[in-house]
This record gives sequence, C-alpha cells and structure tokens, in this order.
Amino acid sequence: MRNVLRRGLTIGSLLAFGLGLAAFAQDDWYRTRESFYHAEHWRGHVFERVRDDVAHVQDTAFSGGRDEFRLAKTKQDLDELQGKLAAGRYDEGQLDDVIHTLQRVVDSNKLPERDRDMLSDDVSRLRDYRDHHADWRD
Repeated sequence: MRNVLRRGLTIGSLLAFGLGLAAFAQDDWYRTRESFYHAEHWRGHVFERVRDDVAHVQDTAFSGGRDEFRLAKTKQDLDELQGKLAAGRYDEGQLDDVIHTLQRVVDSNKLPERDRDMLSDDVSRLRDYRDHHADWRD
C-alpha cells in the first residue's frame, strides 16, 4: 500500500512539475513576443510575428473546428504577405482578409483571455499597418 501511495505522490509531483515547466515556457514565450515589439525594425517583420502568434495559439488553444481552419488560412496568407512586403509589394485586399479572419477568431470567444488579447493586439497592428503602410519603412 505504501508503494502505491508513494508512486502516486511521485507521479503527481512529476505532473505538477511538468505543468509548472509548461507554464514557465508559456510566460517566456509571451515575454519574448513583447520584447520583439520593443526592439527596433519590427515593422518589417510584422506579418511574420503575427504568424508566429497565430501558430502559437493554434498549437496551444485549438484542437479542430472552424477556428482551426481560419488560423491555418491566416498563417498561409501571412506568409504570402510577408513575402510581398519583403519584395516591396502591398496587397490591401489580402491584408483585409487576414484582418477579418483573425477578428472572427478573436470574436468567437473560445480563446483563453491572454491569447485573445494577444490576437486582438495583432489585429490592431495589422490595421495600423494597413492605414500607415507607406510610413513603415524598416
């Protein structure tokens, strides 16, 4: 009986430790994201950063459904927009599609609050890019 109890406590401790590591990794990820926006020259990589945020949410918050499809499509569109940005081209129609799709994911209210706030911030940055893209030279 003691061995069973001891094993149960050991397994419980290991699970709690693993969850603690996962929470630490999540916090570290969010800190890295915030430091990106405090660095210089982030504007030239805004679509890439938003894509990373979408991938993070997709990996940690969803397991299928319409939002999963929307996130996958958004990542694909952001890759294309980043390539166009690197080539000096602007595609407002595709950017509007990304903003609309990402806003629908935020509005669906199925996300943890922290992720919803992050994607909402991304939508704001994308709108700012759309409105001021001529001034975003990095």
